[in-house]
Amino acid sequence: MTIKDIARLSGFGVATVSRVLNHHPDVSEETRRKVMEVVEANGFQPNNNAKHLKQQAGTSIAVIVKGSQNMLFADLVEQIQVLLREAGRDASIYYLDEDADEVAYALKLCRERKPLGIMFLGGDLELFRTGFQPITVPCLLMTNSAEALGFENLSSITTNDEAAAYQVIRFLADRGHRHIGVLGGNWSCSQISYRRFLGCQRALRELELPFDTERQCEPCRYSMAEAYAATRRLLDRCPELTAIFAVSDVMAMGAIRAMRDLGKRVPEDMSIVGFDGISISDFLVPRLATVRQNTRRMAERGVDMLLRNIERSSQPLHELVPFQLIVGESVARLARPEAPRQGKEPISRKGTPCFDLERSVFS
Repeated sequence: MTIKDIARLSGFGVATVSRVLNHHPDVSEETRRKVMEVVEANGFQPNNNAKHLKQQAGTSIAVIVKGSQNMLFADLVEQIQVLLREAGRDASIYYLDEDADEVAYALKLCRERKPLGIMFLGGDLELFRTGFQPITVPCLLMTNSAEALGFENLSSITTNDEAAAYQVIRFLADRGHRHIGVLGGNWSCSQISYRRFLGCQRALRELELPFDTERQCEPCRYSMAEAYAATRRLLDRCPELTAIFAVSDVMAMGAIRAMRDLGKRVPEDMSIVGFDGISISDFLVPRLATVRQNTRRMAERGVDMLLRNIERSSQPLHELVPFQLIVGESVARLARPEAPRQGKEPISRKGTPCFDLERSVFS
């Protein structure tokens, strides 16, 4: 039974039946009554999903989110929805597994839903490099840089992940830590976590600290449960560690729970630093030391950049947003046998350290 069948049985046109079903006021009560009698007699149910797709096609911004347990992305999605609503735009949110091909999914959306533009929250640059060319609508990649890809319809906004991870390691070294583990992420050279790994590697090399990647690094997905198991594997393999840098706050929370179940205290027995600065990190016991990304600025600039490209066909933009290294309470100060040897000066102990990429100074 379709709307055409209702029109034939009731004797009215398809447009009239559609107005009745959609509760338009410009239909007489007599017409409405006759149409609804046919609807009820035949048990007709309007296809609201099809109606919704028709309404949304070509009018909404698609937001593709990699991973369902990334709390940073949850914060960004909420802010993006508000900003797009204020700009008179609809947002359609699509969650993918963190190992899924977001570019192939975006291409499918372009064919089936025809969005005005696409925002990618997280992304594998290699997938963009090999599969993005057929996508022609304006797009924005958030939390990863697409500048090196050179696509005219792909902008990006992110934090300098390598610089932030570098500062984390120097912060831990300044607190006396010499045996530091790195937890989580995917070490593929096109992934965000790889740039954080590079920052760790550079700092440890400059400080001449031991760093055996086979022993001191343990990859895992962005999940508390995965990080919990990975932390136990890391400590089984490398029990001399005194500090762990988890490449996301979600992973850091899993690591803290693992420490507790192993009978270890944070920070007395193990110092832990996260990355993202999600709001819940302020309420953990102890409060988490972390790299805070400016999600408000990221969301505002990201939405503005994408809408500008949609409305004015502007050239792609690629921006870095500043980060803050938050001291928190999850890092202990150990007896330090020697000062850091090379590189930039350690982070100031006064107040909350902040590295501003725009000014390139500590405060």
